[in-house]
Amino acid sequence: MSQSPSQNRRFVLAERPEGEPDDDTLRLETGDLPAPGKGQMLLRNEYLSLDPYMRGRMSDAPSYAKPVEIGEVMVGGTVSQVVRSDVDGFAEGDWVVAYGGWQDYALSDGRGVINLGTSPDNPSWALGVLGMPGLTAWAGLTQIGQPQAGETLVVAGASGPVGATVGQIGKILGLHVVGIAGGPEKNAHVVETLGFDACVDYKADGFPDALAAAVPDGIDIYFENVGGDVLDAVLPLLNTRARIPLCGLISQYNRTSLPNGPDRMNYLMGVILRKRMTVRGFIVLDDFGHLYPEFARQVGAWVKEGEIQYREEMIEGLEQAPSALVGLLNGEAFGKRVIHLTS
Repeated sequence: MSQSPSQNRRFVLAERPEGEPDDDTLRLETGDLPAPGKGQMLLRNEYLSLDPYMRGRMSDAPSYAKPVEIGEVMVGGTVSQVVRSDVDGFAEGDWVVAYGGWQDYALSDGRGVINLGTSPDNPSWALGVLGMPGLTAWAGLTQIGQPQAGETLVVAGASGPVGATVGQIGKILGLHVVGIAGGPEKNAHVVETLGFDACVDYKADGFPDALAAAVPDGIDIYFENVGGDVLDAVLPLLNTRARIPLCGLISQYNRTSLPNGPDRMNYLMGVILRKRMTVRGFIVLDDFGHLYPEFARQVGAWVKEGEIQYREEMIEGLEQAPSALVGLLNGEAFGKRVIHLTS
């Protein structure tokens, strides 16, 4: 079903999932277009970003952001076009980056919205390498990782939109870069297309030994996107004064309880203490949003010059969004997942 000029399709949170989201988690509704009031603009959403943080917003557990309430539109970043505007700096026809959510149309007062102009190149890239994932990669590595030429960087989730960008920036900055990804196709892409020095398959037998062989001088920076068994393999290989930008823990997002086995918190804290490591979690727009102009100039130039390659996985149709998010959380995505809403 394609977009309508008179009706608004939207996915709302129907119930809070236990574990993996299922067919009952989100409900597709259709209603009238929202009407903009004074100081508002009406946006037609063209592209919807899918991101791991969305699983957390379905939960009402304590977090860094307010959860989506039952019956509310599911949150998400969008690239949209202005239909009507009573907001200074935005005119009909402008392309914008907004948080329009899982729906065809949205209202905005302009706060937090970035104007891309009337004819941006590759507008959907503003949801990936030139948007929040790209800023996450650049800021996490440069501000927390504090890279020095010649050091070893290991990147979990290396074929995803954040990990792929982290590793390529690391190579530009003179690091020895090793990726971790799942499956031969992703591993080959990380090395042959993205230019990492090596990539280790976490799904293969002997993964911990293969990772150790790939980092003979240990690990100075570990960009964490995954957690779980991948973190277990990384911990013994970290060097003294290693830095860990803690971006995400996608292997844990569908868990409803702690993993089986002994409490390993004291072991983890002991490693951090003995090796005098820095571990810092970050929420990119809260912590580093003020650096967006610097990021846009630097990374934008690298993308334009071909020093950073970008893979986008475009999925057609709003109705595909729920299953596409589940697949992303299960490691099925290959590149940045974006929903094209107008098909």
